[in-house]
Amino acid sequence: MSCGVTAAQGFVAAGVHCGLKKRRLDLSIIASTAEEPSTLAAVFTRNQVQAAPVLYCREVLAGGRARAIVANSGNANACTGEPGLADTRAMAERAGAALDMDPGHVLVASTGVIGVPMPMPTVLAGIDQAATELGPRGGVSAAEGILTTDTRPKIKVEKVGLAGGEVTIGGIAKGAGMMAPDMATTLAFVTTDVKASPEALDLALRTAVEPTFNSITVDGDTSTNDCVLLLANGAAGVEAESADDLEGFTAGLQRVLGRLAVALIADAEGANRVIEIRVKGARTDAAARQVANTIANSPLVKTAYRSGQPNWGRFMGAIGRAGVDIVEQRIGIAVLADGERVEVVRGGLGVSDNLEGLARTMLADHTVLEVDLGLGAGRWTVWTCDLSEGYIEINASYIS
Repeated sequence: MSCGVTAAQGFVAAGVHCGLKKRRLDLSIIASTAEEPSTLAAVFTRNQVQAAPVLYCREVLAGGRARAIVANSGNANACTGEPGLADTRAMAERAGAALDMDPGHVLVASTGVIGVPMPMPTVLAGIDQAATELGPRGGVSAAEGILTTDTRPKIKVEKVGLAGGEVTIGGIAKGAGMMAPDMATTLAFVTTDVKASPEALDLALRTAVEPTFNSITVDGDTSTNDCVLLLANGAAGVEAESADDLEGFTAGLQRVLGRLAVALIADAEGANRVIEIRVKGARTDAAARQVANTIANSPLVKTAYRSGQPNWGRFMGAIGRAGVDIVEQRIGIAVLADGERVEVVRGGLGVSDNLEGLARTMLADHTVLEVDLGLGAGRWTVWTCDLSEGYIEINASYIS
């Protein structure tokens, strides 16, 4: 069954085990079967230490077209210097030869251990193997091939009706840790059969990334390898050319990225619950975003959610140090989950003696922290997770 990156017309994929990891799939290929190269849009990490695949993909992006993505897990090919960049180019060249396409139209992404040379014989053999297994049913294995400390693949699909007909958007992503809102925040690959110009696709992606992938955080760290790659092959014969069509396509893309982003948080390293932080009443959206991110990255807040500790003073402390103008006496806070809403702070003062209800809502699988600054119309939502012993155990033993 076609799904994820093969749900859109004219895309095939495969994921294989080539030996970068002991048992799990570790190399994936996604390719368009359309006659013409796909339109390409991408966003990358803002970390100034950038992996070889990121540097290489920036070069491909300058041309605005691509046909395929090769991605491996188990080795990040980061901090590997010129040899690492040469290895990335060799991966693109092997894929180009195996798929009978211009290697300049092959994107490369890597994730895994930093600072270790890529075992090229293993990787090149994996590319050859994956190329022979490409098919419309390869969406799941492709999603599995990019995972690191994730426990399950992330796969989402959306159908969007435009003036000329229906188009499909499908995506996969990996995350788990080293995720913070700084341009892309993970590896994500999205395919669509819409026809769009590079400029339109770029605008759609940048618009959709901000309230989704740029609004999640696990640990405040930003990877050297982050990227979101979007390929549009036009196979549906439907063009997003009018303002209404572009708006509709962007909304569909945002839904796919949003569902992938929340799935990453739900499967974050050691996570027990998704924490949705909704800040409203700020003077600007930017101010609301800053407050939400400060709360989301607070170890005290995140550990409170680990145990259901109803210490609302931690929320107030994070709001106060966010670096935006506030009026303490106007702040309101509530916690929501499973249809229950517990008001915690009104006018800057604690109002709830329902500590049992507060703990219960904080311990839900998906819990919402609602903050009203009472100053304006600015609002933003950020998703994070609790901080548990599991996160510490994973990262104390995992080489990154």
